[in-house]
Amino acid sequence: TDPSVFNNTVKWVDQIGKVAVKCGDTPGFIVNRLLVPNLIQAMLMLERGDATTHDIDISMQLGAGNPMGPLHLADYVGLDTCLFIMQGWVNDFPEERAFVVPEMLKDKVAKGELGRKS
Repeated sequence: TDPSVFNNTVKWVDQIGKVAVKCGDTPGFIVNRLLVPNLIQAMLMLERGDATTHDIDISMQLGAGNPMGPLHLADYVGLDTCLFIMQGWVNDFPEERAFVVPEMLKDKVAKGELGRKS
């Protein structure tokens, strides 16, 4: 993007009372690049038996100040959506160790257990 176009866009975003951010070309940009692996790590903790769904979610709510826990959020987003995103990232960026697909996620989606939508 031409720098003048970017700068004009940042000014316009500010004028309408929003906040612009700048990010390089990374999968998911900023929010989803941080969020989706976080959801996946919560699933992996559950899959390994490290903690219960309740304990994972309440820990992130109380300990990190999140309005809902990562497993609750994954349920809200849709497990099929989480799977679709992560499978694409695993395929496109096989060297990125943060991109993994938990077996439990594949299994739930295969059974039609998609979260709130099902």
